[in-house]
Amino acid sequence: MLELTREGPVFVLRLDHGENRFDPPLLVEITKALDEVEAAEAPAALVTTGTGKFYSNGLDVEYMTGLQPAEVSRYVCDVLKVMGRILTFPMTTVAAMNGHAFGAGAQIAVAHDFQVMRADRGYYCMPEIDMRAPLHPAMVAILQARLPVRTVHQVIATGKRFGGEEAAALQIVDRAVAEGEVVPTAVAMAAELAAKAHPAMHVLKRDMYQRVIRALDEPVPGL
Repeated sequence: MLELTREGPVFVLRLDHGENRFDPPLLVEITKALDEVEAAEAPAALVTTGTGKFYSNGLDVEYMTGLQPAEVSRYVCDVLKVMGRILTFPMTTVAAMNGHAFGAGAQIAVAHDFQVMRADRGYYCMPEIDMRAPLHPAMVAILQARLPVRTVHQVIATGKRFGGEEAAALQIVDRAVAEGEVVPTAVAMAAELAAKAHPAMHVLKRDMYQRVIRALDEPVPGL
């Protein structure tokens, strides 16, 4: 389901769960991995990546169709907790986007401090406009906090699929590189800042993103 390895001071968390949709079992494993990484002494940093064509395709929509409204709310809140944790993680985080990042997968990617995306294949996309589905206020807040204003509008209002080069041009990601360079580039970026790991980083990020933190507690739209 996932693999946690270490390259020098950098932990590499690789999701290997099909399309890497955030179903409850995967959320449990991600939380355990984050606990382990957070407990490490500095220098330390975190890189997350996927396998094959997918970084993450986001929420497990098929799983959600079998839930009652209250269960949907709890599930979405569990995903949001992971987003919020990554956004305020007490060390440098880099998303190594090996493939598609859709919906909540796209959200979690931009919640990292930095993003490296494959240049030739794979898309960054927020498809909710085409799904006729609302976004949770915290999801909007994360995009507004991490991306340029006009880019946020384009991402949300068009549902466009952005390839790596265009995503870099619009500052959705920091770098677009060849497939074989995605993880090594992310690891190198993380290693440069591994010495910064400290509980103070969590406090600094929390204070930077107070609006996002407040929005995490808002109800799920439509429920």
